[in-house]
Amino acid sequence: MAKFMGTYEHTLDDKGRLILPATFRSKLAQGAVTVPLDRCLAILPPDEFERMATHLRKQVSEGRADMDHLRAFASLADEVVPDSQGRMRLAPHLRELAGLGRNVVVAGVLERIEVWDPARWSSVFPSGAAKFVSSIVREYGLGPPDSESTT
Repeated sequence: MAKFMGTYEHTLDDKGRLILPATFRSKLAQGAVTVPLDRCLAILPPDEFERMATHLRKQVSEGRADMDHLRAFASLADEVVPDSQGRMRLAPHLRELAGLGRNVVVAGVLERIEVWDPARWSSVFPSGAAKFVSSIVREYGLGPPDSESTT
């Protein structure tokens, strides 16, 4: 499964195409699926989209999710393949749902890429992403093991 990391500032061209960061291009050469997610637009490798769709189908068949959830998830998705220059068309209806204008923030979020309006992105991390990450490392004990631990 592809892993995406990093944050980039980009501009959509007049046709609503996003130039993928070079580090992401090879991982999406065979195509991707775009879906609205939270307050952004997610770009998913096909295997990740299929994993999510399979999980949702199972939830529907077991009566734990409504069929309308599956309809919305699938009907709002859009299959895309980057062109030879690494540009990916973002459908107008998806750009509108995500509130995207010409300037965007592209963030690698492990199994997916998220495309954000810069103001929305800033509102997620009002005191800065680095400070937020530091608090996550502390809260979840993700730092290096204590060198002063006692046995």
